[in-house]
Amino acid sequence: MSTLERLAELVAAEGDPLRGAVRSAPQALDGPTPATIAAAGPRASAAPAEYALLIEAIYEGFLLHHGEPRIISGEDADLALLAGDRLYTIGLERLVALGDLPAVRELADVITLCSLLVARGERSSCEALWRAGARAVGHGVDDGYALVKALVLDGDPGAAAAIAALDARGTVA
Repeated sequence: MSTLERLAELVAAEGDPLRGAVRSAPQALDGPTPATIAAAGPRASAAPAEYALLIEAIYEGFLLHHGEPRIISGEDADLALLAGDRLYTIGLERLVALGDLPAVRELADVITLCSLLVARGERSSCEALWRAGARAVGHGVDDGYALVKALVLDGDPGAAAAIAALDARGTVA
């Protein structure tokens, strides 16, 4: 069973109204996802399946707020907002249970930074930023990622280019 299918089952188990919004066939992404990137890192080696699940939950929460969700229908805007919040909570609760407070900080940063980018009309940079944040969770924060975070927070017009360059490098600490 894929991580997305596991997440869909977990969300369905929450009961209605979420159960009724779960898609029968989750829409997987092509290529490396934030979940697979984080789970492959040495910081996640003690529980890679758990890291994959919690990253998928948090990422799906982001997609419900700012994109195209994969496991939950986004047709009802109010339900999508509530479901997104619940998925953020599910993922962060599981991460806190692992005791990985640095990862909690990194994921909170990714959520914040992408929300800032969306507000500035730069939503297209968010997937690359999610991959960089996932690398930070699984591998640790490198100088390039720390710089990107500062650029986004400062509203620097070069932030999008820096995010793209970091994503193209795909390096980790």
